[in-house]
Amino acid sequence: MNKKNIFLIVLVAFASVCNAQNVIQWRYDRTGVYPEKGLLKEWEANGPQMLWHYDGLGEGHSSVAVSALGKLYITGMTDGKGFIYAFDTDGKLLNRKEYGPEWNTSYNGTRGTVTPDNGKLYVISGQGDIVCFNETDLAIVWRKNMFTDFDGSNITWGICESPLIVDDKLIASPGGKKNNIVALNKNTGELIWSCEGEGGLSAYGSPIYVADQQTPQIVCMMQKHVIGIDVATGEKLWSVEHINRHGVHPNVPIYYDNQILCTSGYGRGSIMLRYKDGGRAVEKIWDEPQLDSRIGAMVKIGDYAYGSGDTNRYWFCVNWKTGEIKYKDNSFGTGNVIAADGSLYCYSERGELALVRINPDKFDLVNRFPIKLGTEQHWAHPVIHNGVLYLHHGNTLMAYKI
Repeated sequence: MNKKNIFLIVLVAFASVCNAQNVIQWRYDRTGVYPEKGLLKEWEANGPQMLWHYDGLGEGHSSVAVSALGKLYITGMTDGKGFIYAFDTDGKLLNRKEYGPEWNTSYNGTRGTVTPDNGKLYVISGQGDIVCFNETDLAIVWRKNMFTDFDGSNITWGICESPLIVDDKLIASPGGKKNNIVALNKNTGELIWSCEGEGGLSAYGSPIYVADQQTPQIVCMMQKHVIGIDVATGEKLWSVEHINRHGVHPNVPIYYDNQILCTSGYGRGSIMLRYKDGGRAVEKIWDEPQLDSRIGAMVKIGDYAYGSGDTNRYWFCVNWKTGEIKYKDNSFGTGNVIAADGSLYCYSERGELALVRINPDKFDLVNRFPIKLGTEQHWAHPVIHNGVLYLHHGNTLMAYKI
């Protein structure tokens, strides 16, 4: 093989890696930590510059997803129907497609975030529809329903799940007695495997993939248990009881270096699990009831994890290894958090966005400003892509230069 051909192969491989890194799903790669660099360390008093906003999404609190083509995707509900929207990075609406009924019973609107993958887009609705779209024209390729196809049952505030893609599999958690957690062929929707789990309902969360154990696996928080499942076969490997008052566990677990942090509100708090036997078992190494994020999730930076509480209405920093609380601070309203380039981006349920320096010794607030556009709950997690922060607030999608 000549040098020119080798160079072309390397160039194509590099481009593929770059595209993969530019794909954004739920909380970037489910960790909430974005790889952006060169971001502002301080904002103007009234916040960073707004580049554009779009009004007309309807109801919902899903987050923005970004495909390898650089298009932005988000969902919203109008007149009880769910729609997927495609935008370019200048805020131009490129396409809009209805995909069926959405959740309109309480805290109305779309929930789960779009998952882009290799020219396809995947959505799970609040009514349990799993829908696959072609990215080029938003044509629906296939659909399944968690309840009618997999014997699941809906939950009090509607299914709230972002589909996980692992190789050729789409992972979802119908919460049925038999089909508790399932893997579907991402191209056809056909069932690959089904795991009975512990038979508990879905718990408003999304699964993660742990690839570096001897047995690569899916980890999912269900109604009363955290469960590990062999990704190849669907075999349940382990489960740990994890119960709160309402069976609500919306936060994705955080995995790093053989440990899994699971955090929940409604009186439960956080537990840290450690793998044993190549991933076929776990042990609990600490438990911290104060650290009780309800829907805001957490981020791991260095030796610490950061997030806010629910009953305990503070922002927390906790030692990843020991569970020791380094600080708790209530000077800013609690909510959700992402991180990038040495800063936390904290979005409170009161409707303020804050820039906070990452500092394990104190909640080092730099700037805060109110979000005045949009409607209903301030629940959607912010997204950062190419120096722009995207924020969904009900009817409105906003883009800020950061």
